[in-house]
Amino acid sequence: MRVGSGRLTRFLPGRADLAALGRAPRRDVFAGLTVAVAALPLSIGFGVATGLGARAGLVTAVLAGALAAVLGGARLQITGPSGVVAVVLAPIAEEHGTTGVLTTGLLAGLALLALALARASRYARWVPAPVVKGFVLGAAVVIVAQQVPSALGRTVPHGEPVAAAAARAVAGFVTEPHWPALLTAVATAVVSLVGARLRPAVPFPLLAVAAATVVAEVAPLPLARIGHFPTGLPTPSSGFLEPAEVLALVPAATTLAALIALESLMTAAAADTLSGTEHHDGQRVLFGQAVANLVLPFFGGVAATGTMCRTAINVRSGAVSQLAALTNAAAIALVVWIAAPLVSAVPLAALAGVLIATAVRMIDLAALRALGRVGRGQAVIAAVTGTLTLAVNLVTAVVTGVVLAMVLALRTLAATARVEHQWVPAQGALDAGARPPSPEVPDVSEGAGPPAVQISVHRFAGPLLFTTADRVLRPVILSQARAVVLDLGRITGLDTTAMLTLADVIDHHVRRGALVHLSGVCDAHRVHLDALGVLARLPAPGGLFATAAEAVTQARQRLHPLASAPPDGPLYRH
Repeated sequence: MRVGSGRLTRFLPGRADLAALGRAPRRDVFAGLTVAVAALPLSIGFGVATGLGARAGLVTAVLAGALAAVLGGARLQITGPSGVVAVVLAPIAEEHGTTGVLTTGLLAGLALLALALARASRYARWVPAPVVKGFVLGAAVVIVAQQVPSALGRTVPHGEPVAAAAARAVAGFVTEPHWPALLTAVATAVVSLVGARLRPAVPFPLLAVAAATVVAEVAPLPLARIGHFPTGLPTPSSGFLEPAEVLALVPAATTLAALIALESLMTAAAADTLSGTEHHDGQRVLFGQAVANLVLPFFGGVAATGTMCRTAINVRSGAVSQLAALTNAAAIALVVWIAAPLVSAVPLAALAGVLIATAVRMIDLAALRALGRVGRGQAVIAAVTGTLTLAVNLVTAVVTGVVLAMVLALRTLAATARVEHQWVPAQGALDAGARPPSPEVPDVSEGAGPPAVQISVHRFAGPLLFTTADRVLRPVILSQARAVVLDLGRITGLDTTAMLTLADVIDHHVRRGALVHLSGVCDAHRVHLDALGVLARLPAPGGLFATAAEAVTQARQRLHPLASAPPDGPLYRH
């Protein structure tokens, strides 16, 4: 019982969370109100895009925003309906209706709870920095593309790809310009950007939207507005549950849970990067998302996730704690109940300007230039991730970015693997504890070396993996020395491919009658080499030594009677 209660307490807010609420309440309230102004139309739009309507989007913004703020592990993250979720739910709404959408959200919540309990968030730490930077860049471009139609005074069909919708809007503006919308969006964006630079503590985006609304009403300007939307929150109900549809919805729910988990964790990481001071708790992030998505279906809300756009607005508006997210949820709730007529008059072009300004501020040019200086590969990873975020979806973008980063890491790692070839005379004094001498003689690739040199020592360093085994180990076959010492004392990794290649090298030299000794094999590698039968291929007696010096000494003792053998002796080949 204590164990269970301890695990539950792990997910609840702690003293640090409560203390953070009082650090800068004024800044948090301003940030929360600024987010609410931008979140209101987005919540309505994404609710409509999922097929459940504007009310479902608003319910999601209020309930998920509050629950994730209290229980989540990212203080600056804003949770609500998103475009990624809408893409998954829209086909379900067409095939299974409202009940299917709500059931899918509930199943996704259960899957997220399992991920939180399994501590799956730790694997998100494997996402490389260029992938995170590329995701933020791609998200910024997506935000701009999403707002292009509103900024140009154009309407586009729901469900059309973001880039295609933006291109259609631009083409429509060229043939039929709508200057009031463009000027309103540009003015709002400029005020937001310049004001944030001059006086960061002042909520210029909120003031810009308010000013644009007043001007649009007084002028009056022919601008599209948010318009009328439903008021109040629905009564909770479980009537949507239809057990017969659960199995059919499991695949979609699994995909949805993966999307929510990945986007929430990536958004939390991006918020840490944007703020420069925060460090999220991934396990609690998933728990907060799980609880929010378990509760939402009973109130008719669509599935929710951490949202990059609103989170960026929150951070850039000066938020320092989860009080900003709670303020956002409370402000939307008040609008739903009280101030709907006022908000309904806000021009969509003004909101577009605020969001475009936010997207511009999200792009960290200095960090992107730094990636380019580090290496072209890092910049390519960020560019590919950003492009796929815009053109395909977040999961494809991140998975592709991680795969590219792994390939680049393997390539970099492989470049560190090397081998040093040394010739050692079979006669002459040799310090027992010293490293064998390395006279200036030809490399093994140039032949057997001078007749007096009858022992070749090959010192391997770095990782011996499938990417490096052939390049590093195969050249050792060219040695024609009477004794071959393979020193593994400086290797940092050894996989199955390298072990089997090492076995081929040993077999080759044993077949030609040479002595073969291994040295510097650590205990972990010895177990694996023994399991694959590599050690059994060494000629008896002995063949495994702690150091290369010991191996050379033993080889000299065995070769000494043959040291004066003629060049065409059985153990020497030129």
